[in-house]
Amino acid sequence: MSRLVVVSNRVALPGAEQAGGLAVALKAALQETGGLWFGWSGRTVRGNSGELHEQREGDIRYLTVDLSRDDFEGYYNGFANRTLWPLLHFRPDLVDYNRETHDAYRRVNALFAEKLAKRLKPDDIVWVHDYHLLPLAEELRMRGVESRIGFFLHVPLPSADLIAALPSHNRPFGALTAYDLVGFQTERDLERFQDYLRLYAGGKVVRKGVLLDRAGREFRAGAFPIGIDTPRIAELAADAVRKPGVKRLQASLAGRSLAIGVDRLDYSKGIPERFRAFARFLDRHPEKRGKLTFLQIAPVSRGGVGEYRALKRELEQLAGHINGGYAEPDWTPVRYVNRNYPHATLTGFYRMARIALVTPLRDGMNLVAKEFVAAQDPDDPGVLILSSFAGAARELDSALQVNPYDLDGVADAIATGLEMPLAERRKRWRKMMERVGRYDIHAWRKDFLSALAATRA
Repeated sequence: MSRLVVVSNRVALPGAEQAGGLAVALKAALQETGGLWFGWSGRTVRGNSGELHEQREGDIRYLTVDLSRDDFEGYYNGFANRTLWPLLHFRPDLVDYNRETHDAYRRVNALFAEKLAKRLKPDDIVWVHDYHLLPLAEELRMRGVESRIGFFLHVPLPSADLIAALPSHNRPFGALTAYDLVGFQTERDLERFQDYLRLYAGGKVVRKGVLLDRAGREFRAGAFPIGIDTPRIAELAADAVRKPGVKRLQASLAGRSLAIGVDRLDYSKGIPERFRAFARFLDRHPEKRGKLTFLQIAPVSRGGVGEYRALKRELEQLAGHINGGYAEPDWTPVRYVNRNYPHATLTGFYRMARIALVTPLRDGMNLVAKEFVAAQDPDDPGVLILSSFAGAARELDSALQVNPYDLDGVADAIATGLEMPLAERRKRWRKMMERVGRYDIHAWRKDFLSALAATRA
């Protein structure tokens, strides 16, 4: 059996707190064959990039690389998160491109390839993850690596014309043709990639998912919508009702219903629009004031980036404005919290919520939507209000789907969810739970790895 090599920007090291279902699934895959997990160490150093660190846990080796402060700033804070992230989330107005950060991005990918290539065997299967490492296969091929290499993009892919607006777009995006399999979250993302390949990368589409690069080399692409650890989430949620934090939240509601939003603080998540839609709900449905409390959990991310600091200020102002206009002595409409909660506690919050507001402006998948479904009480499930621009919308079509820019539409969906009869809630939930249970995180990784293994069959 071929050895699996996982490559990602960050590595879930032994003993570290698990980042979630993805880390569990990747470790399970590595344990089956024995393998290597390679990536950045999480450390920045004063000197040059490149010092290696190794750990072992059973049959898994973890190999991580230190980055210099300049390389980290250019590669991660610069090109990955100030250039690629907004572009991939359909926000060309926020793209900050310069050649120096692009050079740092290429330099770090070349460094990773240099350190990894000499440790690879011809029959290894290499699985590269996400937008930080778009050109890694190209760099590995330049160093003589002939292993099967797959890539999975966890975030959305924009239209071909948007990608082509990026200067030197062929260097990161054209480099995807060096992989044997390129995976996306949705069929729509796959279609956009095929358009880009045909229109701007000199390639050809033989048929759906079977592609040729500029030189005529065949490779594959497909949609592999990522799942969650469904049984584990359901178990955590059922147990969480006894946790002190969950009990305190329940008591503080004083019998009112709960609407919840859980997002990393990011402009792609549509949180300001969500706050405005909740205010619109209070305006359009005054009879429901005092019956629903909205809790938005939004841990700060990338706090050093100006756009994120501005977003945090905007949300604080919006929450204050809504509460100032609608609060009663015994009721605060919006609770806005910038902190992380343990996963087990979050699942308890999901379970007690009557409504989940998952309304990103653009999202590759959005696993909060799936976790909310898995966390529900089968006898009394809540209602998922889901943006049609989340990848999860393609699978969770029994949610109340909304356009996050349509504030009236989101407001009315909140009212509908609040009044939805139990029989309809159960019917919608069962259909979504069937999908979430059948195509979970383990089915996802087996599906991708089977497709990658078959690329040269």
